[in-house]
Amino acid sequence: MERKVSRICLTSEPNIIHFLQISWEKTLGSGFVITLTDGQSAWTGTVSESEISQEADDMAMEKEKYIDELRKALVSRAGPADTYKFNFSKESAHFSFEKNLKDISFRLGSFNLEKVESPAKVIRELICYCLDTIAENQAKNEHLQKENERLLRDWNDVQGRFEKCVSAKEALETDLYKRFILVLNEKKTKIRSLQKLLNEVQELEKSTEHERESATCSKMTADRDAVYDESTDEESENQFDPSVLIPATVSKDDSIISIPDVTDIAPSRKRRQRMQRNLGTEPKMTPQEHQLQEKEKLDSSLPETLKKGHISAENMSLETLKNSSPEDLFDEI
Repeated sequence: MERKVSRICLTSEPNIIHFLQISWEKTLGSGFVITLTDGQSAWTGTVSESEISQEADDMAMEKEKYIDELRKALVSRAGPADTYKFNFSKESAHFSFEKNLKDISFRLGSFNLEKVESPAKVIRELICYCLDTIAENQAKNEHLQKENERLLRDWNDVQGRFEKCVSAKEALETDLYKRFILVLNEKKTKIRSLQKLLNEVQELEKSTEHERESATCSKMTADRDAVYDESTDEESENQFDPSVLIPATVSKDDSIISIPDVTDIAPSRKRRQRMQRNLGTEPKMTPQEHQLQEKEKLDSSLPETLKKGHISAENMSLETLKNSSPEDLFDEI
């Protein structure tokens, strides 16, 4: 059987302390026994489940909510001290209690009590219950204190282990950081060496390619110079006095002897054509060749009598024969 003893002050006698005891078997809603005493007299009464239900219906409140309000008012005494007010009339032995909400108060319940013939017994039971409760609470307190001490020791042990773990963690992090720095520096050194080697290889490739291009260009230049020198040598061999290219204008007063000698350029032109075919290039017409062709055309346009006179004059004139070359003599024959 559960009990709850509390101190209350009645509205009619605020200076006198009364003790209120509530006891129940299963739950507060299934019924309870109320006992009230002022230390000299005692009153008691039993509240049934039906009476609790009737009070809830009179207040138009759900039963569970009404039982919760009874627990707050009679057992736990939750809230401020002036939240609940108690009234008791010794003549009628009528007990009632109210709840204050700001300026409004409403009655929670009222019960009829009976006066106890031997209040000393009731008071003795209250004192015994209070002492038992105190002893029980002291035992619980001691147990809680021991449990608290145990938990404090465990906490200190855990805190010590935690500090050791933190120290080990910091030492491990420091060691790992040092190792990481060493590995990182090695990697950086290796990367720098590889990058330097790569730059050297690239520079070597660039220099090799530049040398190859320079050699190719020099070879092509040498080939062009050789071809140019050969063509220039042939042209220089075939060059002759510009005075020979002067066209001979024939008039009635001009002498046959005054006609200059004409050099045939056919053999040298044939050699040049053969050389150009060997070089794989088409023959080009130089200004000198162009003048020689014009000279040949001019010679072909001369009268036959002039040519015959020119031949007889060359035969007769020793000076002309001396000035003539063997090739010119061969061509004339």
